Amino acid sequence: MSAAAPIDPGTRAILWRFAPMIYGPTVLFGLGEGALLPLLPVIAQDLGATVPQAAFVASVIVIARMLGNLPAGWLVARIGERWTMGVAGVTALLGVIGVILSPSVALLTVSVFGIGLCAAAFGLARHAFMTTRVPLAYRARALSVLGGSFRLGMFVGPFVAAGLLAAFGDEHAAAWFFAACLIGLILLVLLGSDPEEQLRREGLAPRERLPRVEDDVADDTGESTTGSIPSAERHGVLRTMWRYRSLLLRLGMSTATLSAIRQARVYLLPLWGVSIGLDATTISLVVGITGALEFALFYTSGQIMDRFGRLWAAMPSMVLMGSAFLGLAFTHDLPAAETWFVVAAVLVGLGNGISSGILMTLGADVAPPDDPAPFLGSWRTLTDAGGASAPLIVSIVSAVSTLSIATGVIGVIGLLGAVGFAVYVPRYVPAKRR
Repeated sequence: MSAAAPIDPGTRAILWRFAPMIYGPTVLFGLGEGALLPLLPVIAQDLGATVPQAAFVASVIVIARMLGNLPAGWLVARIGERWTMGVAGVTALLGVIGVILSPSVALLTVSVFGIGLCAAAFGLARHAFMTTRVPLAYRARALSVLGGSFRLGMFVGPFVAAGLLAAFGDEHAAAWFFAACLIGLILLVLLGSDPEEQLRREGLAPRERLPRVEDDVADDTGESTTGSIPSAERHGVLRTMWRYRSLLLRLGMSTATLSAIRQARVYLLPLWGVSIGLDATTISLVVGITGALEFALFYTSGQIMDRFGRLWAAMPSMVLMGSAFLGLAFTHDLPAAETWFVVAAVLVGLGNGISSGILMTLGADVAPPDDPAPFLGSWRTLTDAGGASAPLIVSIVSAVSTLSIATGVIGVIGLLGAVGFAVYVPRYVPAKRR
């Protein structure tokens, strides 16, 4: 039997190789971040921040995450994924200590910004690691589990924070919990078994390289496709961004719309519930059901993408969420507005659930296989920028018109994103992965 065709040990066995070094640290980071984020405004106000200042402190971590992707790509290309994750964990630990000890809002803001930069570095490093190590047949499932691991941490984290607050009566307890999670993360990343070595020993390391649609995406280096010197490493992050500008502006912008509609749901659903007169308990219940659906379907998303292709997850997801928001825009004053709100929330949960891991999977599919980190830095910057733009769009459109129109705009963005996926996934993603 050819060495290129090893015995398939099964999905669970493959994914389990990545649990100590990738999935476990991801859950820990999500737990700590999920516990700290809801209490950041409270910590800021205790230091004398006004309400707008406290809101800004909480949003700084999102801004830093977006700005940190490009330097993170540079760092991964130079010291590797494992060391980048370790450095990010240690630096984030210093940031959390800064949160605990900050005597002023300014230092608190700097500490939170540092945590956001580390979150970007950790996220990109694990994305690049999985891109180059996971056998292609399992890529979508592996990355969907990665997304689900972070969702699990972010979902459970606030409940942990509530318990710590009840037990100790001090919001800094959540920061101490985050610090403990980061210590565990650092130990797992630096001391955990290397899944690449395990896969190589068992003859399961990925050997094939997907054919790429070069078109105007990359320059002709005059070298063979396999075994070539990675151009991205020679040219760095900015040069890589320029070489792949066509792909990033087309497929990358389509993925940015998915990130935008995902982030919009976090703000729009509670706002819509308030606007139609629902109480906080009902809104929390509906949003909780949405979150449960999203978490329950994360592995299903990976199965769909690996077995049927990326479009079978991306298209239904965007159509479901876009249609849900667009339809919801016309129901505000209807007698059954509450029922329509629940229906829309369920559709959004289903749509977001079956898209788990799609942004990372598509990025892995189109990244330069020998040195993906610089490209993924640009890719993740685009997707994070899409998410960061969503609250601004909702806020601005609502201010100049109505919440219904803002909701409709988000719905249209989702449907336009579906068109973008339909056009550009076949163009840029190899046929066997579409």
